[in-house]
Amino acid sequence: MKILVINCGSSSLKYQLINMEDNELLAKGICEQIGTKSTFTHKVPADESKNRKQIPMEMKDHGDAIRIVIDALTSEELGVIGSMSEIYAVGHRVLHGGEKFKGSVLVDEKVKDAIRECFDLGPLHNPANLMGIEACEKIMPGIPQVAVFDTGFHSTMPDYAYMYALPYRYYTQYGIRRYGFHGTSHRFVSKRCIELLGGKAEGTKIVTCHLGNGSSISAVKDGKCLDTTMGVTPLEGILMGTRCGSIDPAIVPIIMKKENLSPYDVDRIMNKESGMLGISEDTSDNRTIEMRAKNGDKRAQLIESMFCHQLTKYIGGFAAAMGGLDAVVFTGGIGENNPHYRTRVAEKLAFLGTQIDEAPNALRGEEVEISVPGSKVRLFVIPTNEELMIAQDTKEIVDAL
Repeated sequence: MKILVINCGSSSLKYQLINMEDNELLAKGICEQIGTKSTFTHKVPADESKNRKQIPMEMKDHGDAIRIVIDALTSEELGVIGSMSEIYAVGHRVLHGGEKFKGSVLVDEKVKDAIRECFDLGPLHNPANLMGIEACEKIMPGIPQVAVFDTGFHSTMPDYAYMYALPYRYYTQYGIRRYGFHGTSHRFVSKRCIELLGGKAEGTKIVTCHLGNGSSISAVKDGKCLDTTMGVTPLEGILMGTRCGSIDPAIVPIIMKKENLSPYDVDRIMNKESGMLGISEDTSDNRTIEMRAKNGDKRAQLIESMFCHQLTKYIGGFAAAMGGLDAVVFTGGIGENNPHYRTRVAEKLAFLGTQIDEAPNALRGEEVEISVPGSKVRLFVIPTNEELMIAQDTKEIVDAL
């Protein structure tokens, strides 16, 4: 049984084909710059001779991209399946479900309408996500489509955690509240952490740290999200690659007046020109920042200190909100591959009972416990697998039809 997982951006389409019998990744790739100078990259883990990197291809829209993906998956030269009929279902990552969806759903016209209604909340992602769904419906008629929402895992937050202290009508009229993102990742790694803690969700208190170009932190109590750092959009929370994270809101009108900026301008600055890029002024790549910091670069060292300080604040605050802490999970590109950050954070949280073991902590990109045996608060690195989580949801929903 094969599930095709699709993640559409405004000008890109990422895909993975997963065999659900053994969770084997059969193929993955990406269509980039759709509508302009489009390229296609395709990888087959079991057969490198079928790999192709950034092949120029004509793609006018996401429909063309889906056709190219299906052709590759079924071709004699690059393929891993005999025909499109082997695809059991398609799972789509959808950024924003607002308050309409508490979990993953089978796509129908009502679901598509609801995704459209969330365009204002996810203007960069939801339109592209819907384009991917409609392209698959056209190219793959009869094959079930499932929407898996980034916001779904966080729908268990209580109102006192998700509400903003703004006039209440902004919530009732426009849905202005904290929604949270990276939900599929937080759900995957918290579920795995619960297994490592003994398998019983009830009574567990976990903080999951998804750290990458986009970063978010979640408090997971009894296996459910209690609170998270991202808000109505993915801009809130800890500083990120190009996003500023949480700032004094009064900064916005001050900068707008001083530099005569439009709302669009300041939104672009906060989302695309801030964070690590804004402070370094030339890079958002944490690997570059890590290397520069080791070589004595003061600006890079400032970024590292800011990042670790904010990360420590959020973990400590969530521990207080949950009334305790059993484990901290690090995941995402930075979380899985930066031992230095993990050490700094563990040392600052030592008063809670974190004791890091530097031997396993030196590993990068592997599932490993990095706390010493008997540590009061256990520390884990758990590589995330959002695509597998999407595929599992998709299979479960289609199996139940």
